[in-house]
Amino acid sequence: VQILLKLWRNGFSLDDGELRSYSDPTNAQFLESVKRGEIPVELQRLVHGGQVNLDMEDHQEQEYVKPRLRFKAFSGEGQKLGSLTPEIVSTPSSPEEEEKSILNAPVLIDDSMPATKIQIRLADGSRLIQRFNQTHRIKDIRDFIIQSRPEFGTCDFVLVTTFPNKELTDESLTLREADILNTVILQQLK
Repeated sequence: VQILLKLWRNGFSLDDGELRSYSDPTNAQFLESVKRGEIPVELQRLVHGGQVNLDMEDHQEQEYVKPRLRFKAFSGEGQKLGSLTPEIVSTPSSPEEEEKSILNAPVLIDDSMPATKIQIRLADGSRLIQRFNQTHRIKDIRDFIIQSRPEFGTCDFVLVTTFPNKELTDESLTLREADILNTVILQQLK
């Protein structure tokens, strides 16, 4: 590791960092180690037993001036945000069509109980929108998908929340307990 120690009239700095006062006991101990030709404990911890090259510059005739920050381009790794979700191929083109998909649904709703709307994005790219009572279970969503699209009855699939992605494994939970009221659920084939 290459480290630059600059000595100023009012203190010292490491690698263009903040000014460290000569009067601070920790800083005085640091400088004493350097004067003895030893690597200070702080730097030993920094490099975990590796090699340290300590360069020094004498600026003791000058007051410390905080250096301007230099632009450093991003050097990390990129991470893709979001999830791999199917594109919506067919969506209801009108509110009437959306209502029709709700009216044809085989889910019994108790109007005296709180309800919620769940949008289900199917693995084939289409979507279903259905009203459920908040006390319906995740299993009821699975059953609704199979009743609405019998071709998925023979497929092994999981239900997943959108953001953050979480597989809904406990199908005995109510929609309220699973915290998926008024959300979008994805169907993913296994």
